[in-house]
Amino acid sequence: MFKHYLKTLWRSLLKSKGFSAINIVGLAIGMASAMLIILWLQNMISTDRFYQKEDQLYILSNRDSNKGQVFAWQYTPKILGPTLRQEYPEVEDISRYSTTNFLFTVGTEKIFSAGAYVDTGFLSMFDMHVVKGSAINPLHGNTKIVLTEKFAKTLFGDKDPIGKTLKLDNTNYVTVSAVIQDLPSNTQFDFNYLVSWDYAKKIGYYDEYWGNNSVATFALLKPHTALSAFNKKIKNITINHTKGSDHQTTEVFAFPLSKRFLYNKAVNGQFVTGNIVMVRLFSVVALFILLIACINFMNLSTARSEKRAKEVGVRKVIGAHRRSLIGQFLSESILFSFIAFLIAAGIVAVALPFFNRLVGKQLSIAYSSPYIWIFAVCFVIFTGLLAGSYPALYLSSFQPVKVLKGTFKRINAKISLRSALVVTQFTFSIALIIATIVVSRQIKYTQERDKGYTENGLVYSFLTGQLEKNYTVIKNELLASGAVIAVSKNMSPITAQYSNAWGAKWPGSTPEDEHITFSRYSTDGGFVKTMQTRLVAGRDIDVARYPSDSTACLLNETAAQIMGLKNPIGQDIHFDTTLHIVGVVKDFIIQGVTAKIDPMIILGPCSWFSTMHYRLNPDRPTDESLKTIKAIFNKYNPEFPFEYTFVDKDYALKFTDLKRMSRLSSLFAGLTIFISCLGLLGLVMSLAETRTKEIGIRKVLGASVYSITSLLSRQFLKLVFIAFIIAAPVAWYCMHGWLMNYDYRVHIHWSWFALPGAFGLIIAMTAVGWQAVRAASINPVKSLKTE
Repeated sequence: MFKHYLKTLWRSLLKSKGFSAINIVGLAIGMASAMLIILWLQNMISTDRFYQKEDQLYILSNRDSNKGQVFAWQYTPKILGPTLRQEYPEVEDISRYSTTNFLFTVGTEKIFSAGAYVDTGFLSMFDMHVVKGSAINPLHGNTKIVLTEKFAKTLFGDKDPIGKTLKLDNTNYVTVSAVIQDLPSNTQFDFNYLVSWDYAKKIGYYDEYWGNNSVATFALLKPHTALSAFNKKIKNITINHTKGSDHQTTEVFAFPLSKRFLYNKAVNGQFVTGNIVMVRLFSVVALFILLIACINFMNLSTARSEKRAKEVGVRKVIGAHRRSLIGQFLSESILFSFIAFLIAAGIVAVALPFFNRLVGKQLSIAYSSPYIWIFAVCFVIFTGLLAGSYPALYLSSFQPVKVLKGTFKRINAKISLRSALVVTQFTFSIALIIATIVVSRQIKYTQERDKGYTENGLVYSFLTGQLEKNYTVIKNELLASGAVIAVSKNMSPITAQYSNAWGAKWPGSTPEDEHITFSRYSTDGGFVKTMQTRLVAGRDIDVARYPSDSTACLLNETAAQIMGLKNPIGQDIHFDTTLHIVGVVKDFIIQGVTAKIDPMIILGPCSWFSTMHYRLNPDRPTDESLKTIKAIFNKYNPEFPFEYTFVDKDYALKFTDLKRMSRLSSLFAGLTIFISCLGLLGLVMSLAETRTKEIGIRKVLGASVYSITSLLSRQFLKLVFIAFIIAAPVAWYCMHGWLMNYDYRVHIHWSWFALPGAFGLIIAMTAVGWQAVRAASINPVKSLKTE
């Protein structure tokens, strides 16, 4: 039986090469698109969900409220982890995790690389497989380091790294105790090496202050521990350990690590949304692209029903049951699906490197995994059944008496299922184009947002090695050289927020105001000139002219408004220490580009620093200025390479996720409209073929090419217009909901709907019109002969 179905399919393919090509190509593109999206979504869904004790792993989180709003975050004090392990028997092990960046010296080679501080239990908790060295507590003490395979090769080549000594930041020496496997692409951890918290204590990166939420804390709970009961026990751990002058109101709770990536955004103190929105969105995109391709198959199969009507009639006369006919047509559609799948697999193999760059992942297909082949078989069968279901039911319903008598007629209902399917195709295509436009407009809107400072010509370097020790002389030489016009030492890059805190007090503040979270920044002076921000009131911090500015601070506009001080200049506030306000600066963006600006206190020289900003002289060539700066840095910090970052390039990285979504939307919008137009093209070809005699007669009677073209294409253009009418409100509703996730967002404009509608009609007219003109131009003598 299968052999017979295969022969029938092969004959059908050869007999109608054009229709077969459209069917297979459309189905293949749809399947390839769905496969790429599924591969990406599978990577997202499986992020940090492959650990042996996945159901016992949790990340500790904080929750607090302020003026009726509840907030939650996943950074905790360094002291929390050890306290949990000591006081709660449900905790089997803990590990804190905090990223760092060290300069490695190996011989004459100097390499900056990112790593992390972790506790000794980290490797076993997260199944980090040791490929070389000791697997038993390789991070014990403050002189050990663990490398990834890739980084070990970078440092030592093919030599055995175990036992080798490395110099960190030109000050301390550590010994390589183990090498672990490289991290998979579906993990949020990102490091090239691991050092212990004992080493962090050795270099001074440690405190036991319960108000400093600066590290991620992971806990491995004992089997069968009830999460709800455990969360009730640890809820007040911070409150209980800070009773007194530094009393905190923060509650602590454990959140499953397996949900951390997908549910990374808190609403009312609960992690209930985040990347899961992207997963759901593109799951729908994958399903609809596949559905659009299957709709093409359905429409083209039913459109050519007259070609197979007699076959069905004869089969029924000789005893074939409808069930067997349905089986035949479904088998044919599965075979079609299999052929399309082979082409789709080739498309995926070729497109995967490009798609990886698009999504920022290293996706791959594990051909050796049996699950891949099981998925392939299920995918082919599912697609075949989906595409062939309606044609099988429709074609098998023909009545043999009417078919063989020649009285069989196609259904010409005003609203047919085929028309509804075409409308469905173009509704999704147009909606996706509208979504693409909204996303691109949101990107443009946020890019044009007033940053509050001038990014062009602003550069920063981290204070590595001797830079902070020699900062004053370096600053003076930089200014004297003419390469820069202003210099400022700061807590972090102007594009990143390293610290926030609460507990600020000011004249007239209430106990409730102490719960307000303020962003913290810092400057040694020259902040306004270096960043080229604008003073709203007062002056900049300047210790040289005003020695009392050692305890000065600046506020941003939002902080000044929240404090409600009529004249903030000269007022004292308490924020860890007593500070006096000398100026108010215009709000500037330091967090996400679409987020509202938080209140900020810019501390003076009494704070800590990690970064040095300098503004290049606009009257000198950039390359020349950088050479001068490099020479000065190398003079006073010779052991460290000169590294710098342009703020405008760093700021542009904030748009990575939005731009990725825009590119993906554009790509799949283009593919859906292409697949839909392929289907329209096939339908017009079928319509022209079944109306050959009618077209010939109309031409003999004097009908023009234009009138015949209009006759053939009018009904399809109506369907596209109906699709636009449906797509517009659906797209508005979806994109309005998406924009509500952003505090700073664009307002949807009606013109963004008109363009996709016009575009859809033009593309449809092109696809339909070309074939209609071709059919209308055929010599009527030939048309009537063929009949």
